[in-house]
Amino acid sequence: MESFIRTEKQREILAKIEELIPVFQKREPQLDAPGSFPFDNIEDLKKINYTKLTLPKEFDGQGLGLYEYILAQETIAEGCGSTALSIGWTTGIILEYIESHHWNSEAANVVLKAIANGGLINTASSENNAGSPTRGALPTTSVLREDNELVITGEKIFTTAAPALTHFIITATNEKEEVELILVPSDTNGVSLKDTWDSLAMRGTASQTVILDHVRVPDTYVLQTRSHQLKAAKGWLLHIPACYIGIAKAARNYALNFATTYIPSSLGKPIAEAPNIKQLIGEMELTLATARHMLYGTVERYEHCEDKTAFKEPLDVAKIEVTNAAMKVVDLAMRIVGARALSESNPMHRYFLNVRAGLYNPPMSDVIQTKLANEAIAKFMEK
Repeated sequence: MESFIRTEKQREILAKIEELIPVFQKREPQLDAPGSFPFDNIEDLKKINYTKLTLPKEFDGQGLGLYEYILAQETIAEGCGSTALSIGWTTGIILEYIESHHWNSEAANVVLKAIANGGLINTASSENNAGSPTRGALPTTSVLREDNELVITGEKIFTTAAPALTHFIITATNEKEEVELILVPSDTNGVSLKDTWDSLAMRGTASQTVILDHVRVPDTYVLQTRSHQLKAAKGWLLHIPACYIGIAKAARNYALNFATTYIPSSLGKPIAEAPNIKQLIGEMELTLATARHMLYGTVERYEHCEDKTAFKEPLDVAKIEVTNAAMKVVDLAMRIVGARALSESNPMHRYFLNVRAGLYNPPMSDVIQTKLANEAIAKFMEK
């Protein structure tokens, strides 16, 4: 991590988070239970002002950017992956708005004031039997206009951090078959949660189902209509691979501690000195270092890119490659630890499961590979 820190401010932020890592790791076994969520971790992050990391200073925020955000997300994930992924949506969604200003200003101010007062937000877009929104699925959730109100009906699945959110950003289809993004406070009448989250991986994210039963909000709560939308920069989605590389780093640290302290009687010295273990450690270190250089190199290029909306391919590639590298690092760490890694009392089994959740966070590998293949074929055929 040290080689990627550029400023004293970044060092200060990470120092506060690093103090929380052993606390988060001690609590993490509690997140194996169904229906669990790291409420205490989120409160600890609020105490160090983390939920306001990317919030503008005029709203009592820290006003920091992508690089600080990604550094922090990786560090939080080293302590607890579920906590990092859960909190990352709030700080990331705000960063996207600050970079792009793609929301209607009146509704945007409601969101920013909510975060300033300790709120948490996330977008609820996935639906049962509708396919992924990233693959072009139109929401079955509907929105109708009655006088000066919006009436929203539908269900949203996989809503990360649902029990802790103060506001949802709901995608819904209006009377004109347009998709609208609508702000819905979680305490609005007709909003309820159903605990359908039974995933083995990232169980602590409590990615539950949000039920909207004729929910009414002011018509000024439309953040965006997609037929009129501005292109939004998506660099903030690098928090996803940052989360999984943080989990990988935690697995790597556990494996190194084990390898340097475990002395089998048949060897008479730490297994870290055995040639085969050294080979595994070397491969693990190279994979982790390469992934982190790709991640932070992509962040720096994004920051210096004049048209950030045209930077989609590097972001997609970085997400896929860094996430794949994170899985490889955890697999190598498990080989070093051996059969103990599969024990329920050993944190390695949790790292193994949680890191694989990255395969199902957007963008998905098959979508990007198909896109790259089509572009390559088309360009070749032109010649």
